[in-house]
Amino acid sequence: MSELSAPPPASTTHGATPAPRLQRIFAYRWLLGLALGVFLLDQITKFLIVMTLPTGTYGPPRHIPIISGFFNLVHVGNTGAAWSLFAGKSTMLALLALITLAAIFLWRRSLGLRLLPVQVSFGLLCGGIVGNLLDRLVYGHVIDFLDFHFGSYIYPTFNIADSGICVGVGIYLWYSFTNPTLKEPANPASTQT
Repeated sequence: MSELSAPPPASTTHGATPAPRLQRIFAYRWLLGLALGVFLLDQITKFLIVMTLPTGTYGPPRHIPIISGFFNLVHVGNTGAAWSLFAGKSTMLALLALITLAAIFLWRRSLGLRLLPVQVSFGLLCGGIVGNLLDRLVYGHVIDFLDFHFGSYIYPTFNIADSGICVGVGIYLWYSFTNPTLKEPANPASTQT
């Protein structure tokens, strides 16, 4: 019997186990689910800000006070990275985001992406990267809207994607320092990714 005419393995014909490709994707379910969640929350909140607080050419930027003197919603277009570093370099930062996503995919085994804490951290990170990347492609800048004031100090305005990136990196650093080998569990399926 040729390879093309051979029946599929019994395990896939009765639905007992998913096909190998689905098993590999399912192994990253937390990463994919969190990335999608962060991305959707980020884009929905940015859409609401764009609809509620359009940017204006004249006068100070509009804002919505949430906690007077501490927390406002604003609409800021950031062409740079965090804290407006590399302002005006939106194209370079978009390319860097794409390279980062490709590197995460290529080095997924050595990063330990099958481990739950690592999936959580990279889910948050990837969701944030894609959220800000889409802003750069659509608007030419990132939409920031969370504005905190600590007395006379004004913290740089940020968004949900930025939060996902920072928390994701923090979780990964913490886990890396507390588990320096990042050993994945012994699983024969893990060698197939």
